Amino acid sequence: MDKKILIIDDEEDFCYFVKQNLEAISNYEIIIANKGKKGIQIARKEKPDLILLDIMMPGIDGFEVLKRLKGNEKTQRIPVIMFTAKDEDEAKIKASGLYCEDYIVKPVENVVLRAKIHRVLDLRK
Repeated sequence: MDKKILIIDDEEDFCYFVKQNLEAISNYEIIIANKGKKGIQIARKEKPDLILLDIMMPGIDGFEVLKRLKGNEKTQRIPVIMFTAKDEDEAKIKASGLYCEDYIVKPVENVVLRAKIHRVLDLRK
């Protein structure tokens, strides 16, 4: 069975680049949400195996999305990797306190992204 990954990020071009990259080398099914609230709705409905979540988005930011995901019975066990350009210790500490599994700073090499995704998914087997 294919693993399902939800990308929640407002940068559409970036999302489609990541989607193409991941689908080209794996059997992942990639779903994209360009707004935080939409991402939460999709996560509740689709129950992905992993979520890649940006921090800086209009409306509700990634920290609020993470808080809502981890506070909901239907989505609290879905692993989340923060995937953001925000390279600040304060943001990393806050994300860790909200129980994200990893924190990746954009831009990232494809091989590093894939390795981190595999690591998190392997821990969930």
